[in-house]
Amino acid sequence: MPRFSLTLMFALGISSSLTPPVRAQALLGASNSVLPDAPSALLHAEETPQAASAKARLPPCPQIPANPSPDAATAASTQSWKLPCTDRRGLRIVVNSDQQEPLSVPQKGLIAVHDVIDPFNLLVTVGEAAIAIGANSATAFGPGLKGFGRLTGYQLLQGAQGEFFGTFLIPSLVHQDPRYRRMQNASVKRRILHAIVRTVVSQHDDGRSMPNYATLLTYPISAELSNLYVPGIHGNGPSTVRRIVIGYATDPASNLVAEFLPDLARRIHFRSIFVQQIVNSMARTEAGQ
Repeated sequence: MPRFSLTLMFALGISSSLTPPVRAQALLGASNSVLPDAPSALLHAEETPQAASAKARLPPCPQIPANPSPDAATAASTQSWKLPCTDRRGLRIVVNSDQQEPLSVPQKGLIAVHDVIDPFNLLVTVGEAAIAIGANSATAFGPGLKGFGRLTGYQLLQGAQGEFFGTFLIPSLVHQDPRYRRMQNASVKRRILHAIVRTVVSQHDDGRSMPNYATLLTYPISAELSNLYVPGIHGNGPSTVRRIVIGYATDPASNLVAEFLPDLARRIHFRSIFVQQIVNSMARTEAGQ
């Protein structure tokens, strides 16, 4: 339990992402015309096959504070109409249910990469490896700094492996939204049920419910791939099945944290994948893996 508490502290970080506005001329290009396209034309372009490329050139919409003053809200609204923009809040692994804008394939890849290189993900991985080697130097990774470095590398590789399949590749192939959508306005019981069911039921890019292929397939794929290169892991059938089952059983834990933590600390940005890694690691340790 101390290990979980200490590592959990590493997973918390302050989130702030304010992107300055960019001139319309530089974003939209002016090779054939002096003035940029009208806002209505750009907004209409999002309904055409060229929507993805046009949308990628739009700057992020101005952010409005949680409790804005009338002047601030009016200024932000006026600015958003002066220059067409796109809402970048959706480029997070955890979003609210009212954010319905679908993700493109590049955006899914961007979320996967960001989750891997996020500073707090790296901090949690390093901290967990340090604790593991400090508590037991007789591991397959070796003792001391060498063992610490090897364990950190393998954990980062496994994390990148899971993100590649679970956030990018599988959701892109089956048109699944890889983000966890919080039901922030529902009752507590409904939200708990939503977090548990999310392991098997997800959302299609068009908003329809669908099987959570990303979660259901990523655990078996990652378990089999880990058998090929992770030192000291038991690669036999029963051990592999046990790790897959543990992954499924502990998956709702990260969903519950993602669902309720923002209500307790709205200014803290928390990535549920880190808790999932911690819980899975603890479960494997207790199972003798």
